[in-house]
Amino acid sequence: MDITVQELRQKLESGEKFVFIDVREPWEYEEFNLGATLMPLGDLMNRSWELDEHKNDEIVVHCRSGARSGMAQSLLTGMGFADVRNLTGGVIAWQDAFGSTKP
Repeated sequence: MDITVQELRQKLESGEKFVFIDVREPWEYEEFNLGATLMPLGDLMNRSWELDEHKNDEIVVHCRSGARSGMAQSLLTGMGFADVRNLTGGVIAWQDAFGSTKP
């Protein structure tokens, strides 16, 4: 299941509890980020153990456009994570909707 930037902003502003992961590269994260935990897609398999305690929690993954985070969503779902949501349109959609406003 995916999540829109509007839904994500509402979750962040209301302080809702969920796991938030940015699967972009460190340089992209430094350029602009939404405050998620940085876990580049290439490292995800090796670092997935860090998420083991969240198997049944809501996890939101995002990247620049939604493509890499879509792959991350598939990987995590395949590893038994129950509720992984991909941010539709990624950071591009966030900036289109809200400019450079961070959550």
